[in-house]
Amino acid sequence: MPTGDATRLLEYEAESLLGRLNEVRPFALTLPMVAAAAPSVAAQAGIERFMSRGRGDLRGLIGRFLAWLRSPAGAAASAAQAQRRFAIVRLRFLGVITQFDLFADALAERSQHGYGELIGGLDVIAADALELPGGFYVSPPVICHLDRGAGAAIRRARTRLPGGGANPVAIIRVPRERMIGSSIASSLVHEVGHQGAELLDLVPAIGDALAQIAARAGRDRQWWLCFQRWISEIVADFWSVARVGVTSTLGLISVVSLPEAFVTRFSVDGPHPPPWIRVKISAGIGKRLYPDLQWDRIVALWEELYPLQEIEVHDAVAFRALDRLVPDFTAFLAGFRAPRLRGLTLSQAFPRSDRSPARLRALWREQMQSSRSLPQLSPSVAFAVVGQAKFDNAISAATELTMLRRLLRFWALQSTIDAREVCMSLSRPQVRALAVT
Repeated sequence: MPTGDATRLLEYEAESLLGRLNEVRPFALTLPMVAAAAPSVAAQAGIERFMSRGRGDLRGLIGRFLAWLRSPAGAAASAAQAQRRFAIVRLRFLGVITQFDLFADALAERSQHGYGELIGGLDVIAADALELPGGFYVSPPVICHLDRGAGAAIRRARTRLPGGGANPVAIIRVPRERMIGSSIASSLVHEVGHQGAELLDLVPAIGDALAQIAARAGRDRQWWLCFQRWISEIVADFWSVARVGVTSTLGLISVVSLPEAFVTRFSVDGPHPPPWIRVKISAGIGKRLYPDLQWDRIVALWEELYPLQEIEVHDAVAFRALDRLVPDFTAFLAGFRAPRLRGLTLSQAFPRSDRSPARLRALWREQMQSSRSLPQLSPSVAFAVVGQAKFDNAISAATELTMLRRLLRFWALQSTIDAREVCMSLSRPQVRALAVT
């Protein structure tokens, strides 16, 4: 049986855990932020429900441990056995704290003056970019936050969190250094593409099809296997180009504009295509989805910035072989019929008539005549318009920054007003019911 000292120590530590757990309060009671900076109602509700359930389960676990420790069975156990039980309780406590910190990191910076409402606007863009007509899936809530570094990342909804449980929201981390400019849409919508691809089960299906192509490809087998190796990132790039057009490829160029050694070294070690061929694939997707001479101009520009004549021979050979296959690969990708798309090809699943270069240029001309036209568009289309204007040299960097800041704040405020109206409409019947009872 545990000694008196062991029992007192473990009892004290368990009660201390319980006290510290009570300090993990709902975010709605602890985070100061203007209403426009707040995440969506669905995201807030999902996070608070998840954390409340975790706190409740942990309180129950601690209570059961204390009851056992004070019971005859606990008294009959050895100190080592009691410690093993407590260690399990403490690990679960650490898991809840880790989850709290994960969400806190994504929410806390929304209280920063001048940034919070911009992040709220990014939430709106991400939600819009994730929506597809056709009812193929139910979109999970999305929240964004800024972080250091040059790249973005996503913790997808419904994936396992540290400490257990399924993530109730998609959390997208975007680089602070890219705020603010149209290129932020490239990173943001790319990460949205990872979530969308998972909801549609695209990566496994496309990967299997590529393996079959590689088996029949003869001397090109190794290059098709490269596409299969990189398919999760390429599908996310496809999603980004499909939603924001040339803005995606320009943003990608901005991200991977690094010293030559990082851009033109061929490798299949990671899930990302080497930057040199990744930009080529992005432009190839754009040319397939939105035919226009601009994609040839982008390719020529990229080759001018990073000429293959100046790199190692074996790297150049690999890139030229892959580049030769880009038209066939993008045709395969655009024409792929995923089971979840109910017979549609991948390109048919995305609305594209309002995102062709010609249409985007027309929308920009409308914006020049009336500054109220751009905010009335869907956020992803609006970013596509601005990115197209950027490529066409129709906008200065300073004007782009001012325009996008205003758009992000407008969308954040608009979503806040819409959310309040929804909440009010939902609460009225409840208020009447309470009055009757």
